[in-house]
Amino acid sequence: MRRILALALALPLAACLNAPMGPAAVQQTSQDFNMQMRFGRMEVAIQDVSDAYRAEFGRRHALWHNALHVTDAEVAALQMSGDENADVVVRIGWYRVDQGDLLTTTVKQKWHRFPGAWRLDGEERLDGAIGILGEKVEIVTPDAPPVHAQFPTVRLGGTPN
Repeated sequence: MRRILALALALPLAACLNAPMGPAAVQQTSQDFNMQMRFGRMEVAIQDVSDAYRAEFGRRHALWHNALHVTDAEVAALQMSGDENADVVVRIGWYRVDQGDLLTTTVKQKWHRFPGAWRLDGEERLDGAIGILGEKVEIVTPDAPPVHAQFPTVRLGGTPN
């Protein structure tokens, strides 16, 4: 009986020993965060945003999963700045619901290690389409509808119709 009790107490402690440390911890946190964002779980993702950045984060991501949809979010690079700061580069595939054209934006996320956890502390667009981080975008549409070209069908071999 004592062995079972000792084993039951030792297993949770062993799991804590395998928790990621250093760069692996921020990489795991950022991957989990971006996966939550991709699938629209903002209420879960916001838990990984610092208190100082939370209000701006909410403003910058207000259109996510309403007027725009995220199709992919991939962590492309991670650069540590000392032991407490990291820059994570994320490639985001997305589209505006009213347009449907697939766009890609590269975003640099600034992560900081607070006591107990890594938290997102800022974001900036590095490259790609504008609008994913709440930037003002004026969408200009043509006055006339697009002209669709119809080309004659060419058949190789056989008899013409």
